Parts: sequence; C-alpha cells; structure tokens
Amino acid sequence: MLVSAAVLALVQCGGGSSGDDAGDGPGPRDHGNLTDLVGAYTAGFSADSGYRRPSRADRRTVAEGVALLLDGRRSRAERRLSDVDLTVRTVTDRAAGRRYAEISDRSEDGTAPRGWGRVYIDLDTPVRWSVQVPHPVADRNTERLGAELMRRSPGGVLVLAGAHRDAGRGDAADVAHRKDTVFHAVCDELVRRGLPGLQLHGMTDDAAPEHDVVASTGRGREAVTEGRALADALRRRDYDVCRAWARPCPLEGRDNTQGRSAAAHDVPFLHIEFAPRLRERRGDVRSVVGALATVTRTWQRS
Repeated sequence: MLVSAAVLALVQCGGGSSGDDAGDGPGPRDHGNLTDLVGAYTAGFSADSGYRRPSRADRRTVAEGVALLLDGRRSRAERRLSDVDLTVRTVTDRAAGRRYAEISDRSEDGTAPRGWGRVYIDLDTPVRWSVQVPHPVADRNTERLGAELMRRSPGGVLVLAGAHRDAGRGDAADVAHRKDTVFHAVCDELVRRGLPGLQLHGMTDDAAPEHDVVASTGRGREAVTEGRALADALRRRDYDVCRAWARPCPLEGRDNTQGRSAAAHDVPFLHIEFAPRLRERRGDVRSVVGALATVTRTWQRS
C-alpha cells in the first residue's frame, strides 16, 4: 500500500532546516551505538520507578514540538519543547554512521523522573515510518529491537515509552491502552501525517505456544500487504507466525490505542508480538530486525 501524500511532503528533520532553525540544541554528542544509548536509558525502569501523568496541555505541547522538528523548524521546536522541560540534541551513532535528533526529558536525571519517554528522529534521511516501543523492559528487549531497526533501516522515528508499564497508578503508564500519554500524543501526530507504524511487543512462551510471532494489523486492514511481507520474511527465517488478518490469533492488539488511531486515519499499522527467544538471542534479534526492515524499506521508498 502506498503511503499517503502527507508523508511525501514531509520535510527531512535537521537536514531540511536553515538559518535560525538549524540549531543543535544543548550540543551534539557522539555515542558508539544507539542501542546502547537506549539500553542505558531504560536500565533503571521498574514497576516501582514512578510515573507522572501529563496534562492535556503537556501532551499538546510535546506533539507540537515534534511537529515543528519534523517540519525542519528546529529552533522553534526546541523553544516549544522547553516549555515542558524537554530538550533536543543531536546524537551520532558512530558505528552505524547515522545522526538522530533525540527528544528527552530534563527530569530523567532527577530523583522523580516523570516517565514521559524519548523520541529519536533520523536526521540523514527523510522520515517515512515509525517504530513504537510502548512497554520497554516490561516486554523485555523490545527497546533493543526498536533501536536496532532504526540503525538498520533509514527514515524512521523511534517512539519510546519512558516507564515500565506497571510504574503508574493503576494502568496510567500502560501507554498502549491509553490516550492521555505523551507516547500517544507523539504517535497521534505521526498518524496525522500519514506515517505508517510498527509497534513492538513481547509475549510469554505460553501466550501463543504454537507460534514464535503474532502479527496483526490491529483494528484496521491497511497494512495487510506489509503484514504478509513481514510474515513471509519471518517464515523464511524459520519462525512460525500467526497471521491475525487471516485467522484468529491470541494477542491481536485490536484494542491497542495507537492502532485504533491509525485505523481511524486509514494509516498502515502493524502490532507484533515476539516470543522471548526472538528478543533475547543475538542471532534471533538480527534475524527479526532483518525481517522488520523488509517492511520499513518498502515504506521508505514509497
């Protein structure tokens, strides 16, 4: 399926800016590996690490800041995001030879981080797709899959939740099932722009014992073609995939909040559950990321 015209008109973040909008925020920093950077960020996540629910104004401000950054208006994005104590810097992954804009929370270094997450945006290639990680650490190593996909496939946005799914009161930090989160506000802005998305989850061995992966298009069917391509790529790597668009599967993600938003805007969306070994073994991680990249490469060319 072709990505909408809104994506084709999208200005490359960073590289498309000029003059006063070409700032680098607090200053660029090198990092050997985006995956290591993400891993260091999520290392402290736990069910009792705390979470503060953002207000509607907070969520709107973050979404507006991300929109400005995607439009190449970096200085304005930095000013807007600073209103809610978020900062923008350029991160260079030396190993991958890529640069990313990192949106992060100044409160991360405090005693009570808010848990609003991070966003990484490819600065070297026009943005065409997103990978979403709503349950880092809780769904073990899904954050690693997301970061590795960003490193392997150009033109992406990584949206990373900022807390363990059980960190908030009740289900307040379970961002895959709530609209009142920074995570959803960012994903909703990407959907508004027509950006297709992959959302990565981890399941237990007994959740779908006959399958290694459950792949679903969520509430919509706009990504059936991409889902088939992903399932075929995984099958070639000897993984068994339950294809939720073709048959009943567990963990289909039809109540996923970001999937519902994508379906309402006719934007392609894939909800993918991976068994533990696919997220934990180095060789399996490489294989899974390679399969995911077959989809993102298609979106990047669209």
